[in-house]
Amino acid sequence: MAHLSDAAVAKISEICDRYAEEKTPMMMILSDIQKEYGYIPLEVQELVSKKTGVSVADIYGVVTFYSFFSLKPKGKFVVGVCLGTACYVKGAQQVIDKFSEILGIAPGETTEDGMFTIDALRCIGACGIAPAVSINGRVYPKVEVKAIPGIIEELRAEGGANA
Repeated sequence: MAHLSDAAVAKISEICDRYAEEKTPMMMILSDIQKEYGYIPLEVQELVSKKTGVSVADIYGVVTFYSFFSLKPKGKFVVGVCLGTACYVKGAQQVIDKFSEILGIAPGETTEDGMFTIDALRCIGACGIAPAVSINGRVYPKVEVKAIPGIIEELRAEGGANA
């Protein structure tokens, strides 16, 4: 926990206290921490354990079981490529491969500049617009491999303008 600032410790403690009266608060606590910081490293899990009395092993089990929690920081743009059956049949593997090729990272990794993370997703419920890609909550329908360089350049321009 030595890496956490006093402000972070106070914020995480406040999040834990917010759910003190709940019977099973862990998902709510972890969700709020993930929204606040973007990931849930071991130091944070240790603090949550001390605040809640839930073992670090149990907290780690929750964090690693659910794909929406992350142990590592994610990029400014999280590129989620659906690999569910409908998307896969429509070419999603080629789509994720192209993102990986251009960005120089594998699914689950983040670019060195912190701009992009690629996530392989299971069905996102967008079967009618397969292959679907979700970037920071925005869904791109019927993504073709040839469109990927343009999507990346658009995001780089947007990221640079807001950096």
